[in-house]
Amino acid sequence: MSNTYSVPVLFVPDLVVLPGMVVPIPLDDGAQATVDAARATESGRLLVAPRLDDRYPTHGAIVSIVQVGRIPGGQQAVVVKGERRAQIGSGTPGHGAALWVEVTEIDEEPVTDEVTELAAEYKKLVLAMLQRREAWQIIDAVNKMTDPSALADTSGYTTWLTDRQKRELLETADIARRLRLLIGWTGEHIAETEVSDKITADVRDGMEKQQKEFLLRQQLAAIRKELGEDEPEGADDLRGRVEAADLPEKVREAALREVGKLERAGDQSPESGWIRTWLDTVLELPWNVTTTDSTDIAGAREILDADHHGLDDVKDRIVEFLAVRARRAERGLQVVGGRGSGAVMVLAGPPGVGKTSLGESIARALGREFVRVALGGVRDEAEIRGHRRTYVGALPGRIVRAIGEAGSMNPVVLLDEIDKVGSDYRGDPAAALLEVLDPAQNHTFRDHYLDFDLDLSDVVFLATANVIENIPSALLDRMELVTIDGYTEDDKIAIARGHLVPRQIEKAALSADEVVIGDDALREVAANFTREPGVRHYERLLAKMLRKVATKLATGGASAPVTIGEDDLKEYLGRPRFTLESAERTEVPGVATGLAVTGMGGDVLYIEATAAGSGDGDGDPRLQLTGQLGDVMKESAQIALSYVRAHASELGVDPVALNRTVHVHVPAGAVPKDGPSAGVTMVTALVSMATGRRVRGDVGMTGEVTLNGRVLPIGGVKQKLLAAQRNGLGTVFIPQRNEPDLDDVPTEILDALEVIPVADVAEIVARALEPATRPESAYPESSARTESSAA
Repeated sequence: MSNTYSVPVLFVPDLVVLPGMVVPIPLDDGAQATVDAARATESGRLLVAPRLDDRYPTHGAIVSIVQVGRIPGGQQAVVVKGERRAQIGSGTPGHGAALWVEVTEIDEEPVTDEVTELAAEYKKLVLAMLQRREAWQIIDAVNKMTDPSALADTSGYTTWLTDRQKRELLETADIARRLRLLIGWTGEHIAETEVSDKITADVRDGMEKQQKEFLLRQQLAAIRKELGEDEPEGADDLRGRVEAADLPEKVREAALREVGKLERAGDQSPESGWIRTWLDTVLELPWNVTTTDSTDIAGAREILDADHHGLDDVKDRIVEFLAVRARRAERGLQVVGGRGSGAVMVLAGPPGVGKTSLGESIARALGREFVRVALGGVRDEAEIRGHRRTYVGALPGRIVRAIGEAGSMNPVVLLDEIDKVGSDYRGDPAAALLEVLDPAQNHTFRDHYLDFDLDLSDVVFLATANVIENIPSALLDRMELVTIDGYTEDDKIAIARGHLVPRQIEKAALSADEVVIGDDALREVAANFTREPGVRHYERLLAKMLRKVATKLATGGASAPVTIGEDDLKEYLGRPRFTLESAERTEVPGVATGLAVTGMGGDVLYIEATAAGSGDGDGDPRLQLTGQLGDVMKESAQIALSYVRAHASELGVDPVALNRTVHVHVPAGAVPKDGPSAGVTMVTALVSMATGRRVRGDVGMTGEVTLNGRVLPIGGVKQKLLAAQRNGLGTVFIPQRNEPDLDDVPTEILDALEVIPVADVAEIVARALEPATRPESAYPESSARTESSAA
């Protein structure tokens, strides 16, 4: 039951005392009288209630007096300890100056499971707050508390609760409701504290960074002063540089706008660094620097001939370009910044034929600066067009950087390996090159970093590629295609004599008096040690020979001059890597020699056919294909088999021989193969297999075939004929419609080969197969086994 009695009351401002709290209270005269009255009673207790401005308080705390004394300031004070909540009733008469009131103590309710759970949740919040403040002693005290009501009343000590919130706790007898209020208020305070702490930490870090930067700048200025170096340019200095620079009008306006931004932003702005970098890039470009083209047409041709053997098509095109520019200059038609040369050539061919080095020779012949831009593996469009200045570390594109490296606005720019440009989520660089390489558009090329038009019309662009098919058709349409298919043995010997041997003699620290390489040795190396269209591996073998010569001379193993002939090659290079194997491969029926073009140039392609089974099938044999063939070659095999079956009697083929499972294989199965030029070779191999007649060992062929036997034209005739000559073939069948392509083939190749244009595949079969040595209808089982062992 509630206990009601009279006690003196002490009203205190700005303080709410809850049960369990021990607090000091300063005393004035009235408060001193109240304390004296309480000490005079038997219980020695009094009521402490908050003083309110808006209403009379309804609740207070019954407290006991712990001590009476003075606080550090000298003022009289009393230390009290809260014991119970009490509801204030009416005033009662007392003694002396103290005010007495009737109070009713409020009993605590029993602890329930809900109260226990709420108390545990509130304790976690309190401990979290205390840990943030590192109040470890208070944490231990809170951890030891088990009474939910006492735990809730410790909130009277908190600083994050207002007096109004504490009065509400004092007036709330229900423990569960008190805990809910405290959980809500404490959670809100923790969230606010986290945000406030983060803001404070950010501000502190920023101030520390600024102070650190200021200190470092002062130290840097002192160091520069001691070293006698100039201070970095300010906005005024940059404005002076821009005004003094010889810039085009639009470029000058853009640069002055950026200088104005820098002046308004100040040196401490993060944007100032980007603007300075942009201005430095613009001022370093050679806006009005150009080189004068050579007008000596004969001299330019001599330079090209001296640097490269052959390649007449490329040399003629450069000489034509020079002749036209010379005539325009004579007639006053040369317009700087207009739609100038229009010379955008792509030099296509296998590796090692001199595409890249030809660009340097063209620049020398023109009298222009030369710069090379490697495009192999480039996948980011920004590499061509430049990065937008909103990105950190933005740079101009490779085209603008190449002009800056060249130091003139009309250099020769070689775009190397343009067929190896990739694309991904960052854009398609090949599409960005469309504007660069289009003579009708590149006078207004816009780099994203510079963000104004740049005139590229006077730049001579050259591109190199190994495989034309890998170049997007839209890009190839904007370029003039010049193919460099490879060199003959005579070409390689001439190149070795004029370029490779002198260069490698110099690299090996030898002289022409110390080593002599015979023509027979050079021809043997070209014929049997290398099988490449270019001269890159050829030069490596020459370097190997000369290194061994240098070693012999250094160790006393030989005396100068050292002569290297054909018989000495085994000592210097080992055994030949290549032999003429066409005759050996075609010794059995079912093997035909085709010609193909790869990224490494022309090459021979052996196609083998065999059959298995009893020959009493239903006339619809299964076709098995191996050799990692592409879809086009698989279809060519289907077409070839259908043609042979449909024209079996005309070709002298016994239909029984085709009732077997036919297996067509192209050796080197680890190498993917595809292309439309193997049809006639497959027909020849199938007819040879079915008739038992061998294919002539000196015969090669190329061409696609239709179901009616027509031979369709193909590409790469020159490269295929060069490969046929390198591999010792004597006769080559080509499609009749490719006969005009023979005009591009060197004379020595046409003299070494019998090139026969054909329109029907039956003509190839008739002339390529050797005469039958046994009845054609009897297909020997041993022949298939022989073919398998040869493969």
